[in-house]
Amino acid sequence: MKRPLFSIPSSSIARRTWLRNVAAGIGAGTITDFSTVLSAIGGDEMGETDHFFYRLAPADGPWIDTQRGKRAFGYRDGKIFLSEDNGKTWKHKADFADAENILFSSLLKNGRVVFATQRRIFSANEDLTEIRELTVLDQDGGEYHPHALREGEVPGWYFYSLDGVHTFDIEGVGEMLIWGNYCNVRTGPTPPNVYYSVDGGETVKIAYAFGQNPAFQHKDADPSEWVSDPENPVVCRHIHSVSYNAGENAFYACSGDIDREIGVGKECHWLRGTYDAGADSWDWKVIVSADANSRFKSGGINCVDGKVYWVADANGPKTIRETYDRGIFRCAPEHIPNKEEHELIYPVEYEMAAMTIHGDTIVAPKYGNADPDDCGFLVSPDLGKTWGHYDLKELGDRSGVRVNAPNGEGWWRVQLMKKWVEKGEVLFLKMRE
Repeated sequence: MKRPLFSIPSSSIARRTWLRNVAAGIGAGTITDFSTVLSAIGGDEMGETDHFFYRLAPADGPWIDTQRGKRAFGYRDGKIFLSEDNGKTWKHKADFADAENILFSSLLKNGRVVFATQRRIFSANEDLTEIRELTVLDQDGGEYHPHALREGEVPGWYFYSLDGVHTFDIEGVGEMLIWGNYCNVRTGPTPPNVYYSVDGGETVKIAYAFGQNPAFQHKDADPSEWVSDPENPVVCRHIHSVSYNAGENAFYACSGDIDREIGVGKECHWLRGTYDAGADSWDWKVIVSADANSRFKSGGINCVDGKVYWVADANGPKTIRETYDRGIFRCAPEHIPNKEEHELIYPVEYEMAAMTIHGDTIVAPKYGNADPDDCGFLVSPDLGKTWGHYDLKELGDRSGVRVNAPNGEGWWRVQLMKKWVEKGEVLFLKMRE
């Protein structure tokens, strides 16, 4: 057994000093093995900032993939698990051979859980005694199947999402599960779609399918073999965020990623959608298309008190005289296309792609790949009036995504990624009172 290099002091003041010293690589020598530090603050051990406490999920427990209220869903070693006490114990479990490839999950109000691997999606009941694979339905009600994999092809992410909130109470519908997939990053070609369910996870359908992007197809494929909707001229690389604005009973989605030189056109769009419950049909309109150095290359859409909030992911080509159009913004929904009407509530220097708002609290993880922070967070307890900026350096070079709202004990869940596309750890944050 490897001998621990550090131990955490018992008092909160000493613990905070210890963590800061560890982050700076002083006191106990320069840190070269972050695994020791990660295990040290896992489980019951906590770090703290002026705004929140933080801890890692226990390394010997299930990977906690999502949470809602007191419930949590996780997986480990060919099994899936459900907890009813904020992840303290895992009352329900079931065999699931492909557990390590789970990329998406959401807990529904009726007790069911919808979860997905790279190319397959499932619905399970509240105690995991019944697990059923779903066949997604397309916009015309027909069966929608992933494309046939080529030999050696890395399966694409048909269902993975950067957002951490996917369920909304919809006027005239009840609860809707809705999300868009973040895809075409180090995998085979994958169609970007917005998915939804209005029957408690019994069926999953496509709300919107982007068009065929020549940049994300097999290079020798005939156009008849291309993935995505051949009838839709609107193309993108992947979807960054989907959210619902109850005030106008409308949905917003934004996509990325860049302007390409092969005649594809812009891939960064904002869409507004409305849902007709009686007809089970959608009406989507593109309200903005922009280049990649724009606040409209964005993510983390949240709708609060009649305002739309988002973070800018602007990182595209610019001239030497241009600046990057970055920050955290908000505006009235009707003003989304008009930059003059946007309010900059935090001037972020680097691109960001994820944010969750719950009540008056904003949690926005920073993008470790581009930001000099190792594991950075922006936090506001008052909807952007005041902010805290923290770099949890002892966690290593990480990017936070899929931020779940607080569980029954007040802990937010954040999925930490190594270099953006590889799972790292699960981090929990609890705001100070």
